[in-house]
Parts: sequence; C-alpha cells; structure tokens
Amino acid sequence: DDDDNDDDDDDDDSSEEVDDVHAPIRWKEVVDEESGKTFYYHLDTKKSTWRKPVELYKASSSRRKRRLLKKQEKQKQKQKQKQGTNKNNKKKQQTGGLRRLPVVKSPTELINKARKVAFKTTGDKKVKNARNRARKEGAETMDAITKALCVPLRDVVNGYKYELRNLHPFEKVVADLTVRARQKKDGLTLQDVLNDIHEARKEVLLAGKDWTAKAKNAETAREAMETMNEGEERMYELFEDLAGGPVKLIIELQKALRTTPAVRLDTPAVVLVGAPNVGKSSIVRAISSATPEVNNYPFTTRGMTLGHVQVFWKDDTTTAAAVIPEANAKGRFNEEALSGSYAFTQLCQVMDSPGMLVRPDSKRNEMEQLTLAAMQHLPTAVMYVMDLSGGAGDKCSSIEDQLQLRKDVRSRFPRRPWIDVVSKYDLGLVDGSREQMHEILDGSPYIELSIQDDIGVDDLRDEVMRMLGEVRVVLDAMAAVDERNARPTPKKRED
Repeated sequence: DDDDNDDDDDDDDSSEEVDDVHAPIRWKEVVDEESGKTFYYHLDTKKSTWRKPVELYKASSSRRKRRLLKKQEKQKQKQKQKQGTNKNNKKKQQTGGLRRLPVVKSPTELINKARKVAFKTTGDKKVKNARNRARKEGAETMDAITKALCVPLRDVVNGYKYELRNLHPFEKVVADLTVRARQKKDGLTLQDVLNDIHEARKEVLLAGKDWTAKAKNAETAREAMETMNEGEERMYELFEDLAGGPVKLIIELQKALRTTPAVRLDTPAVVLVGAPNVGKSSIVRAISSATPEVNNYPFTTRGMTLGHVQVFWKDDTTTAAAVIPEANAKGRFNEEALSGSYAFTQLCQVMDSPGMLVRPDSKRNEMEQLTLAAMQHLPTAVMYVMDLSGGAGDKCSSIEDQLQLRKDVRSRFPRRPWIDVVSKYDLGLVDGSREQMHEILDGSPYIELSIQDDIGVDDLRDEVMRMLGEVRVVLDAMAAVDERNARPTPKKRED
C-alpha cells in the first residue's frame, strides 16, 4: 500500500539534514487528485511523503534571512543618504562659510616647508650597499618634496570648491560680487585661478615623478646624490614659476572673502531700503541701542552700517510683546527700567543697506545687488525710507524715482513685514509729493520722521519692535520644524 509506504518513509525523510542551504532542492510539491492534499516527491530517490521535508524548511529560512539582510542594508543606505543630505543642508543654512575657506600659505612658506621635509629625509643605514642606499635616499627625498609641494595645492583647490558649493545663498552672492570686482581689476575669475593652481600641481607632480625615477635608477651613489640635489632645486624653481603667481592671487582673494561680515540667521533683523541720501544711516543710529558698526565689503569702499537693538520680550508667543527700555547717554539701560519681569532678551539687528536706483537688475552695481540679496535670503523685515523734501540728491533720487522704487521693491517682496518712513520731515514736503505717495502706498500706513526734531522716533521704535516680533515668530516656527534654525538660548530675566 502506497499510503503505508509514505508513512514509513516520513521518519527517515524528516530526520535528513542538509549542510549546504544553497544546494539545489530536489523535492517537488505535488497535489493529490483524490484527496486534494499536498505531498512531496523526491526527484532522485523517488520517495514521497506527506510531511514537508527539512530541506524545504531550511531553504525557506535561508531565503527569508537573505531578504531580511537585503532590506536592512537598503535601510542603512537610505539612512546614510538622509544623514548626508541633512549635513549638507545644515551647512547651507549657516552663514560664516566664507571664514571657513582653507588657509593658503605663501609660495615661500610652502618651499621652506618642503626644504625641511627634504632635510629630515635621511638614508637607510640598514641598506649595506652604498649605491642602493643612495638610490633609496634620493628617491625618497624627491618623493617627499613632491608631496610637500603638491598636497597643499590639491587641498586648496578641493577645499575652495567644497566650501563655495555649500555656501549660504546670501554668502554666495557676496562671494560672487567679490570675485567679479577682482575680475574687473585684472580680468581673472576665481575659477581661472583655481584651474591655474590645479594645472601647476599636475606639472610639479609629473616633474617630481621624473626626478624620483632618475634618482632610483642612478648608476652610482654619487650620481644618485647629484640627481637628488639638482632635482630638489629644479622642483623649487618650477613650483615658483608655475604656482607662485596663482597662489599669491588666491591669497589676496582669500583675505577679502574671509573678512566679509557674517550675518546671523537665528536673529530677527530689519533692513533699511531706499534711494541714496535719504537718511537711512541716521535712522539706524537713532533707534540702535549702541553705536552701530560699519561692515566693509571687499567689492566697494561703501560700508554697510549694522546696528543692534537689545529687545526685551514680555512673553515667548506674541508678536507685539517686545520693548526697548530707556537708556542713558552711554547707551546703557537703567536698572529701574529693567526692574520688570521679561521672558528673555535678544540682540536684534538693524541693517542700513546701500542706496538703490530705479533700473533693471542687469544694470545694478554690486551694492544694490547686495541689498536685494539681504532681503531675499536673510530673515529680515523691511523699512522703506523716503525723502520727500526734495534734497535727497541728484535726479536719480527724485521723488518720482523713490516712489517707483518703492513700488518695485514691494512687489518683489510682498510678504515681508514692512513699514514706510518719510524721513527729514522737519525740512517739509515738496508740493504734491504727499498725494503721489498716497497713490503708491494705497492706504498702507507710514511714519513721518524727523531725527533732528525728535518727531516720530518713538512710533518708529514701536513699529520696529512689531516687525522684529513677526520675524521672531517665523524663526521660532522654523525652529519647531528644524532645530538648526533655533535662536540662541534666551537669557531669562529674574524676578
């Protein structure tokens, strides 16, 4: 009886062990037509059984393990990619990248360092044969000199490319403007200089390999030493001729880029925008808590005035909960003014931007482009300053041009916190200018300001506080999503 035979075979089949889980499976799964049950038939031994063989269990388990390992490996790769993306995003979200550019040493310093490396490279006393010892010393010395000259050049090129690629958008504009100013001076771009350094490195590297081979294959010990001494001096001369000029240029450019002022991304700021000579710098000095600093950019002799307002926030949620206590003549806050209870204090920025004119972006100078970049890439509110007294300057700063500029800038940044200011109000207004302004503003509020007569200064401070509060709330909302945008830990006021 086949059924009896199957039952007898069950014990033998189930006890079989398979050492190689990757061996071909010789069992075939078959469905019995009469009973509808599944039995297993061995293709080699011709045996059959109703019980699932051990080989099939092991093969199935092995496949599951392989699938699990593949799945885990894919998850690890995705996690690494995500971490790399977050790391790059973190770098791009931070300013100060221009100050992280690799430090470049002068050609003289690099050559002197190579001389020291060559001096420290001595012969191997374990090699008894004088010729072989001289060959080895000459080859190792030339190889050490080649590395000492080429590695710094390689690091400069790679370091600049990496840092420039990961710059914050605002600093990319600053770097581009700096390089373009340099290009106007001598016709060279940063990429040209980096390419020259790269080509110089390749030539020095090839020459170093040639001199290393000559020293290694010298016929005598004397020839090996003479080759080493000659090759050393030739390498220094070649380095000075090919890499000296580009390295000096990159050092000059580096000084300009590394001294570029860094703007904080976690601090609310107000940028003053307007035509030239409308009184922006005076406003910064009037509403700042201390003497403003002047940030000089390398592509212009015109500095950017950056003032700071020490703001005391009454609570940590609302936008209009900021105050500036009264300060004494030295800009210090009185103890009586600080006797109240505040949630925290924060040093906010007030930035005076260079004057802008009504013209296409393609014709704007470097400072105008810097102003637009500050509004586009930095967490700022906008204070648009107008001088309607008729004394703003030449025809480029006429009332009509100032109002048109206001219209253009506002349409470009419609969602920014915004306040319009009519400065130099004590000088009066040109006839018809108020009506022209009302037409452009279309019902938007504005402040009439006179620093000299102290008109509207307090109202302006209140409005600045309101806008700083709006920017702070946006920054805090961004920090809730990404902690990299969080402001510094606030200083709590004690009761």
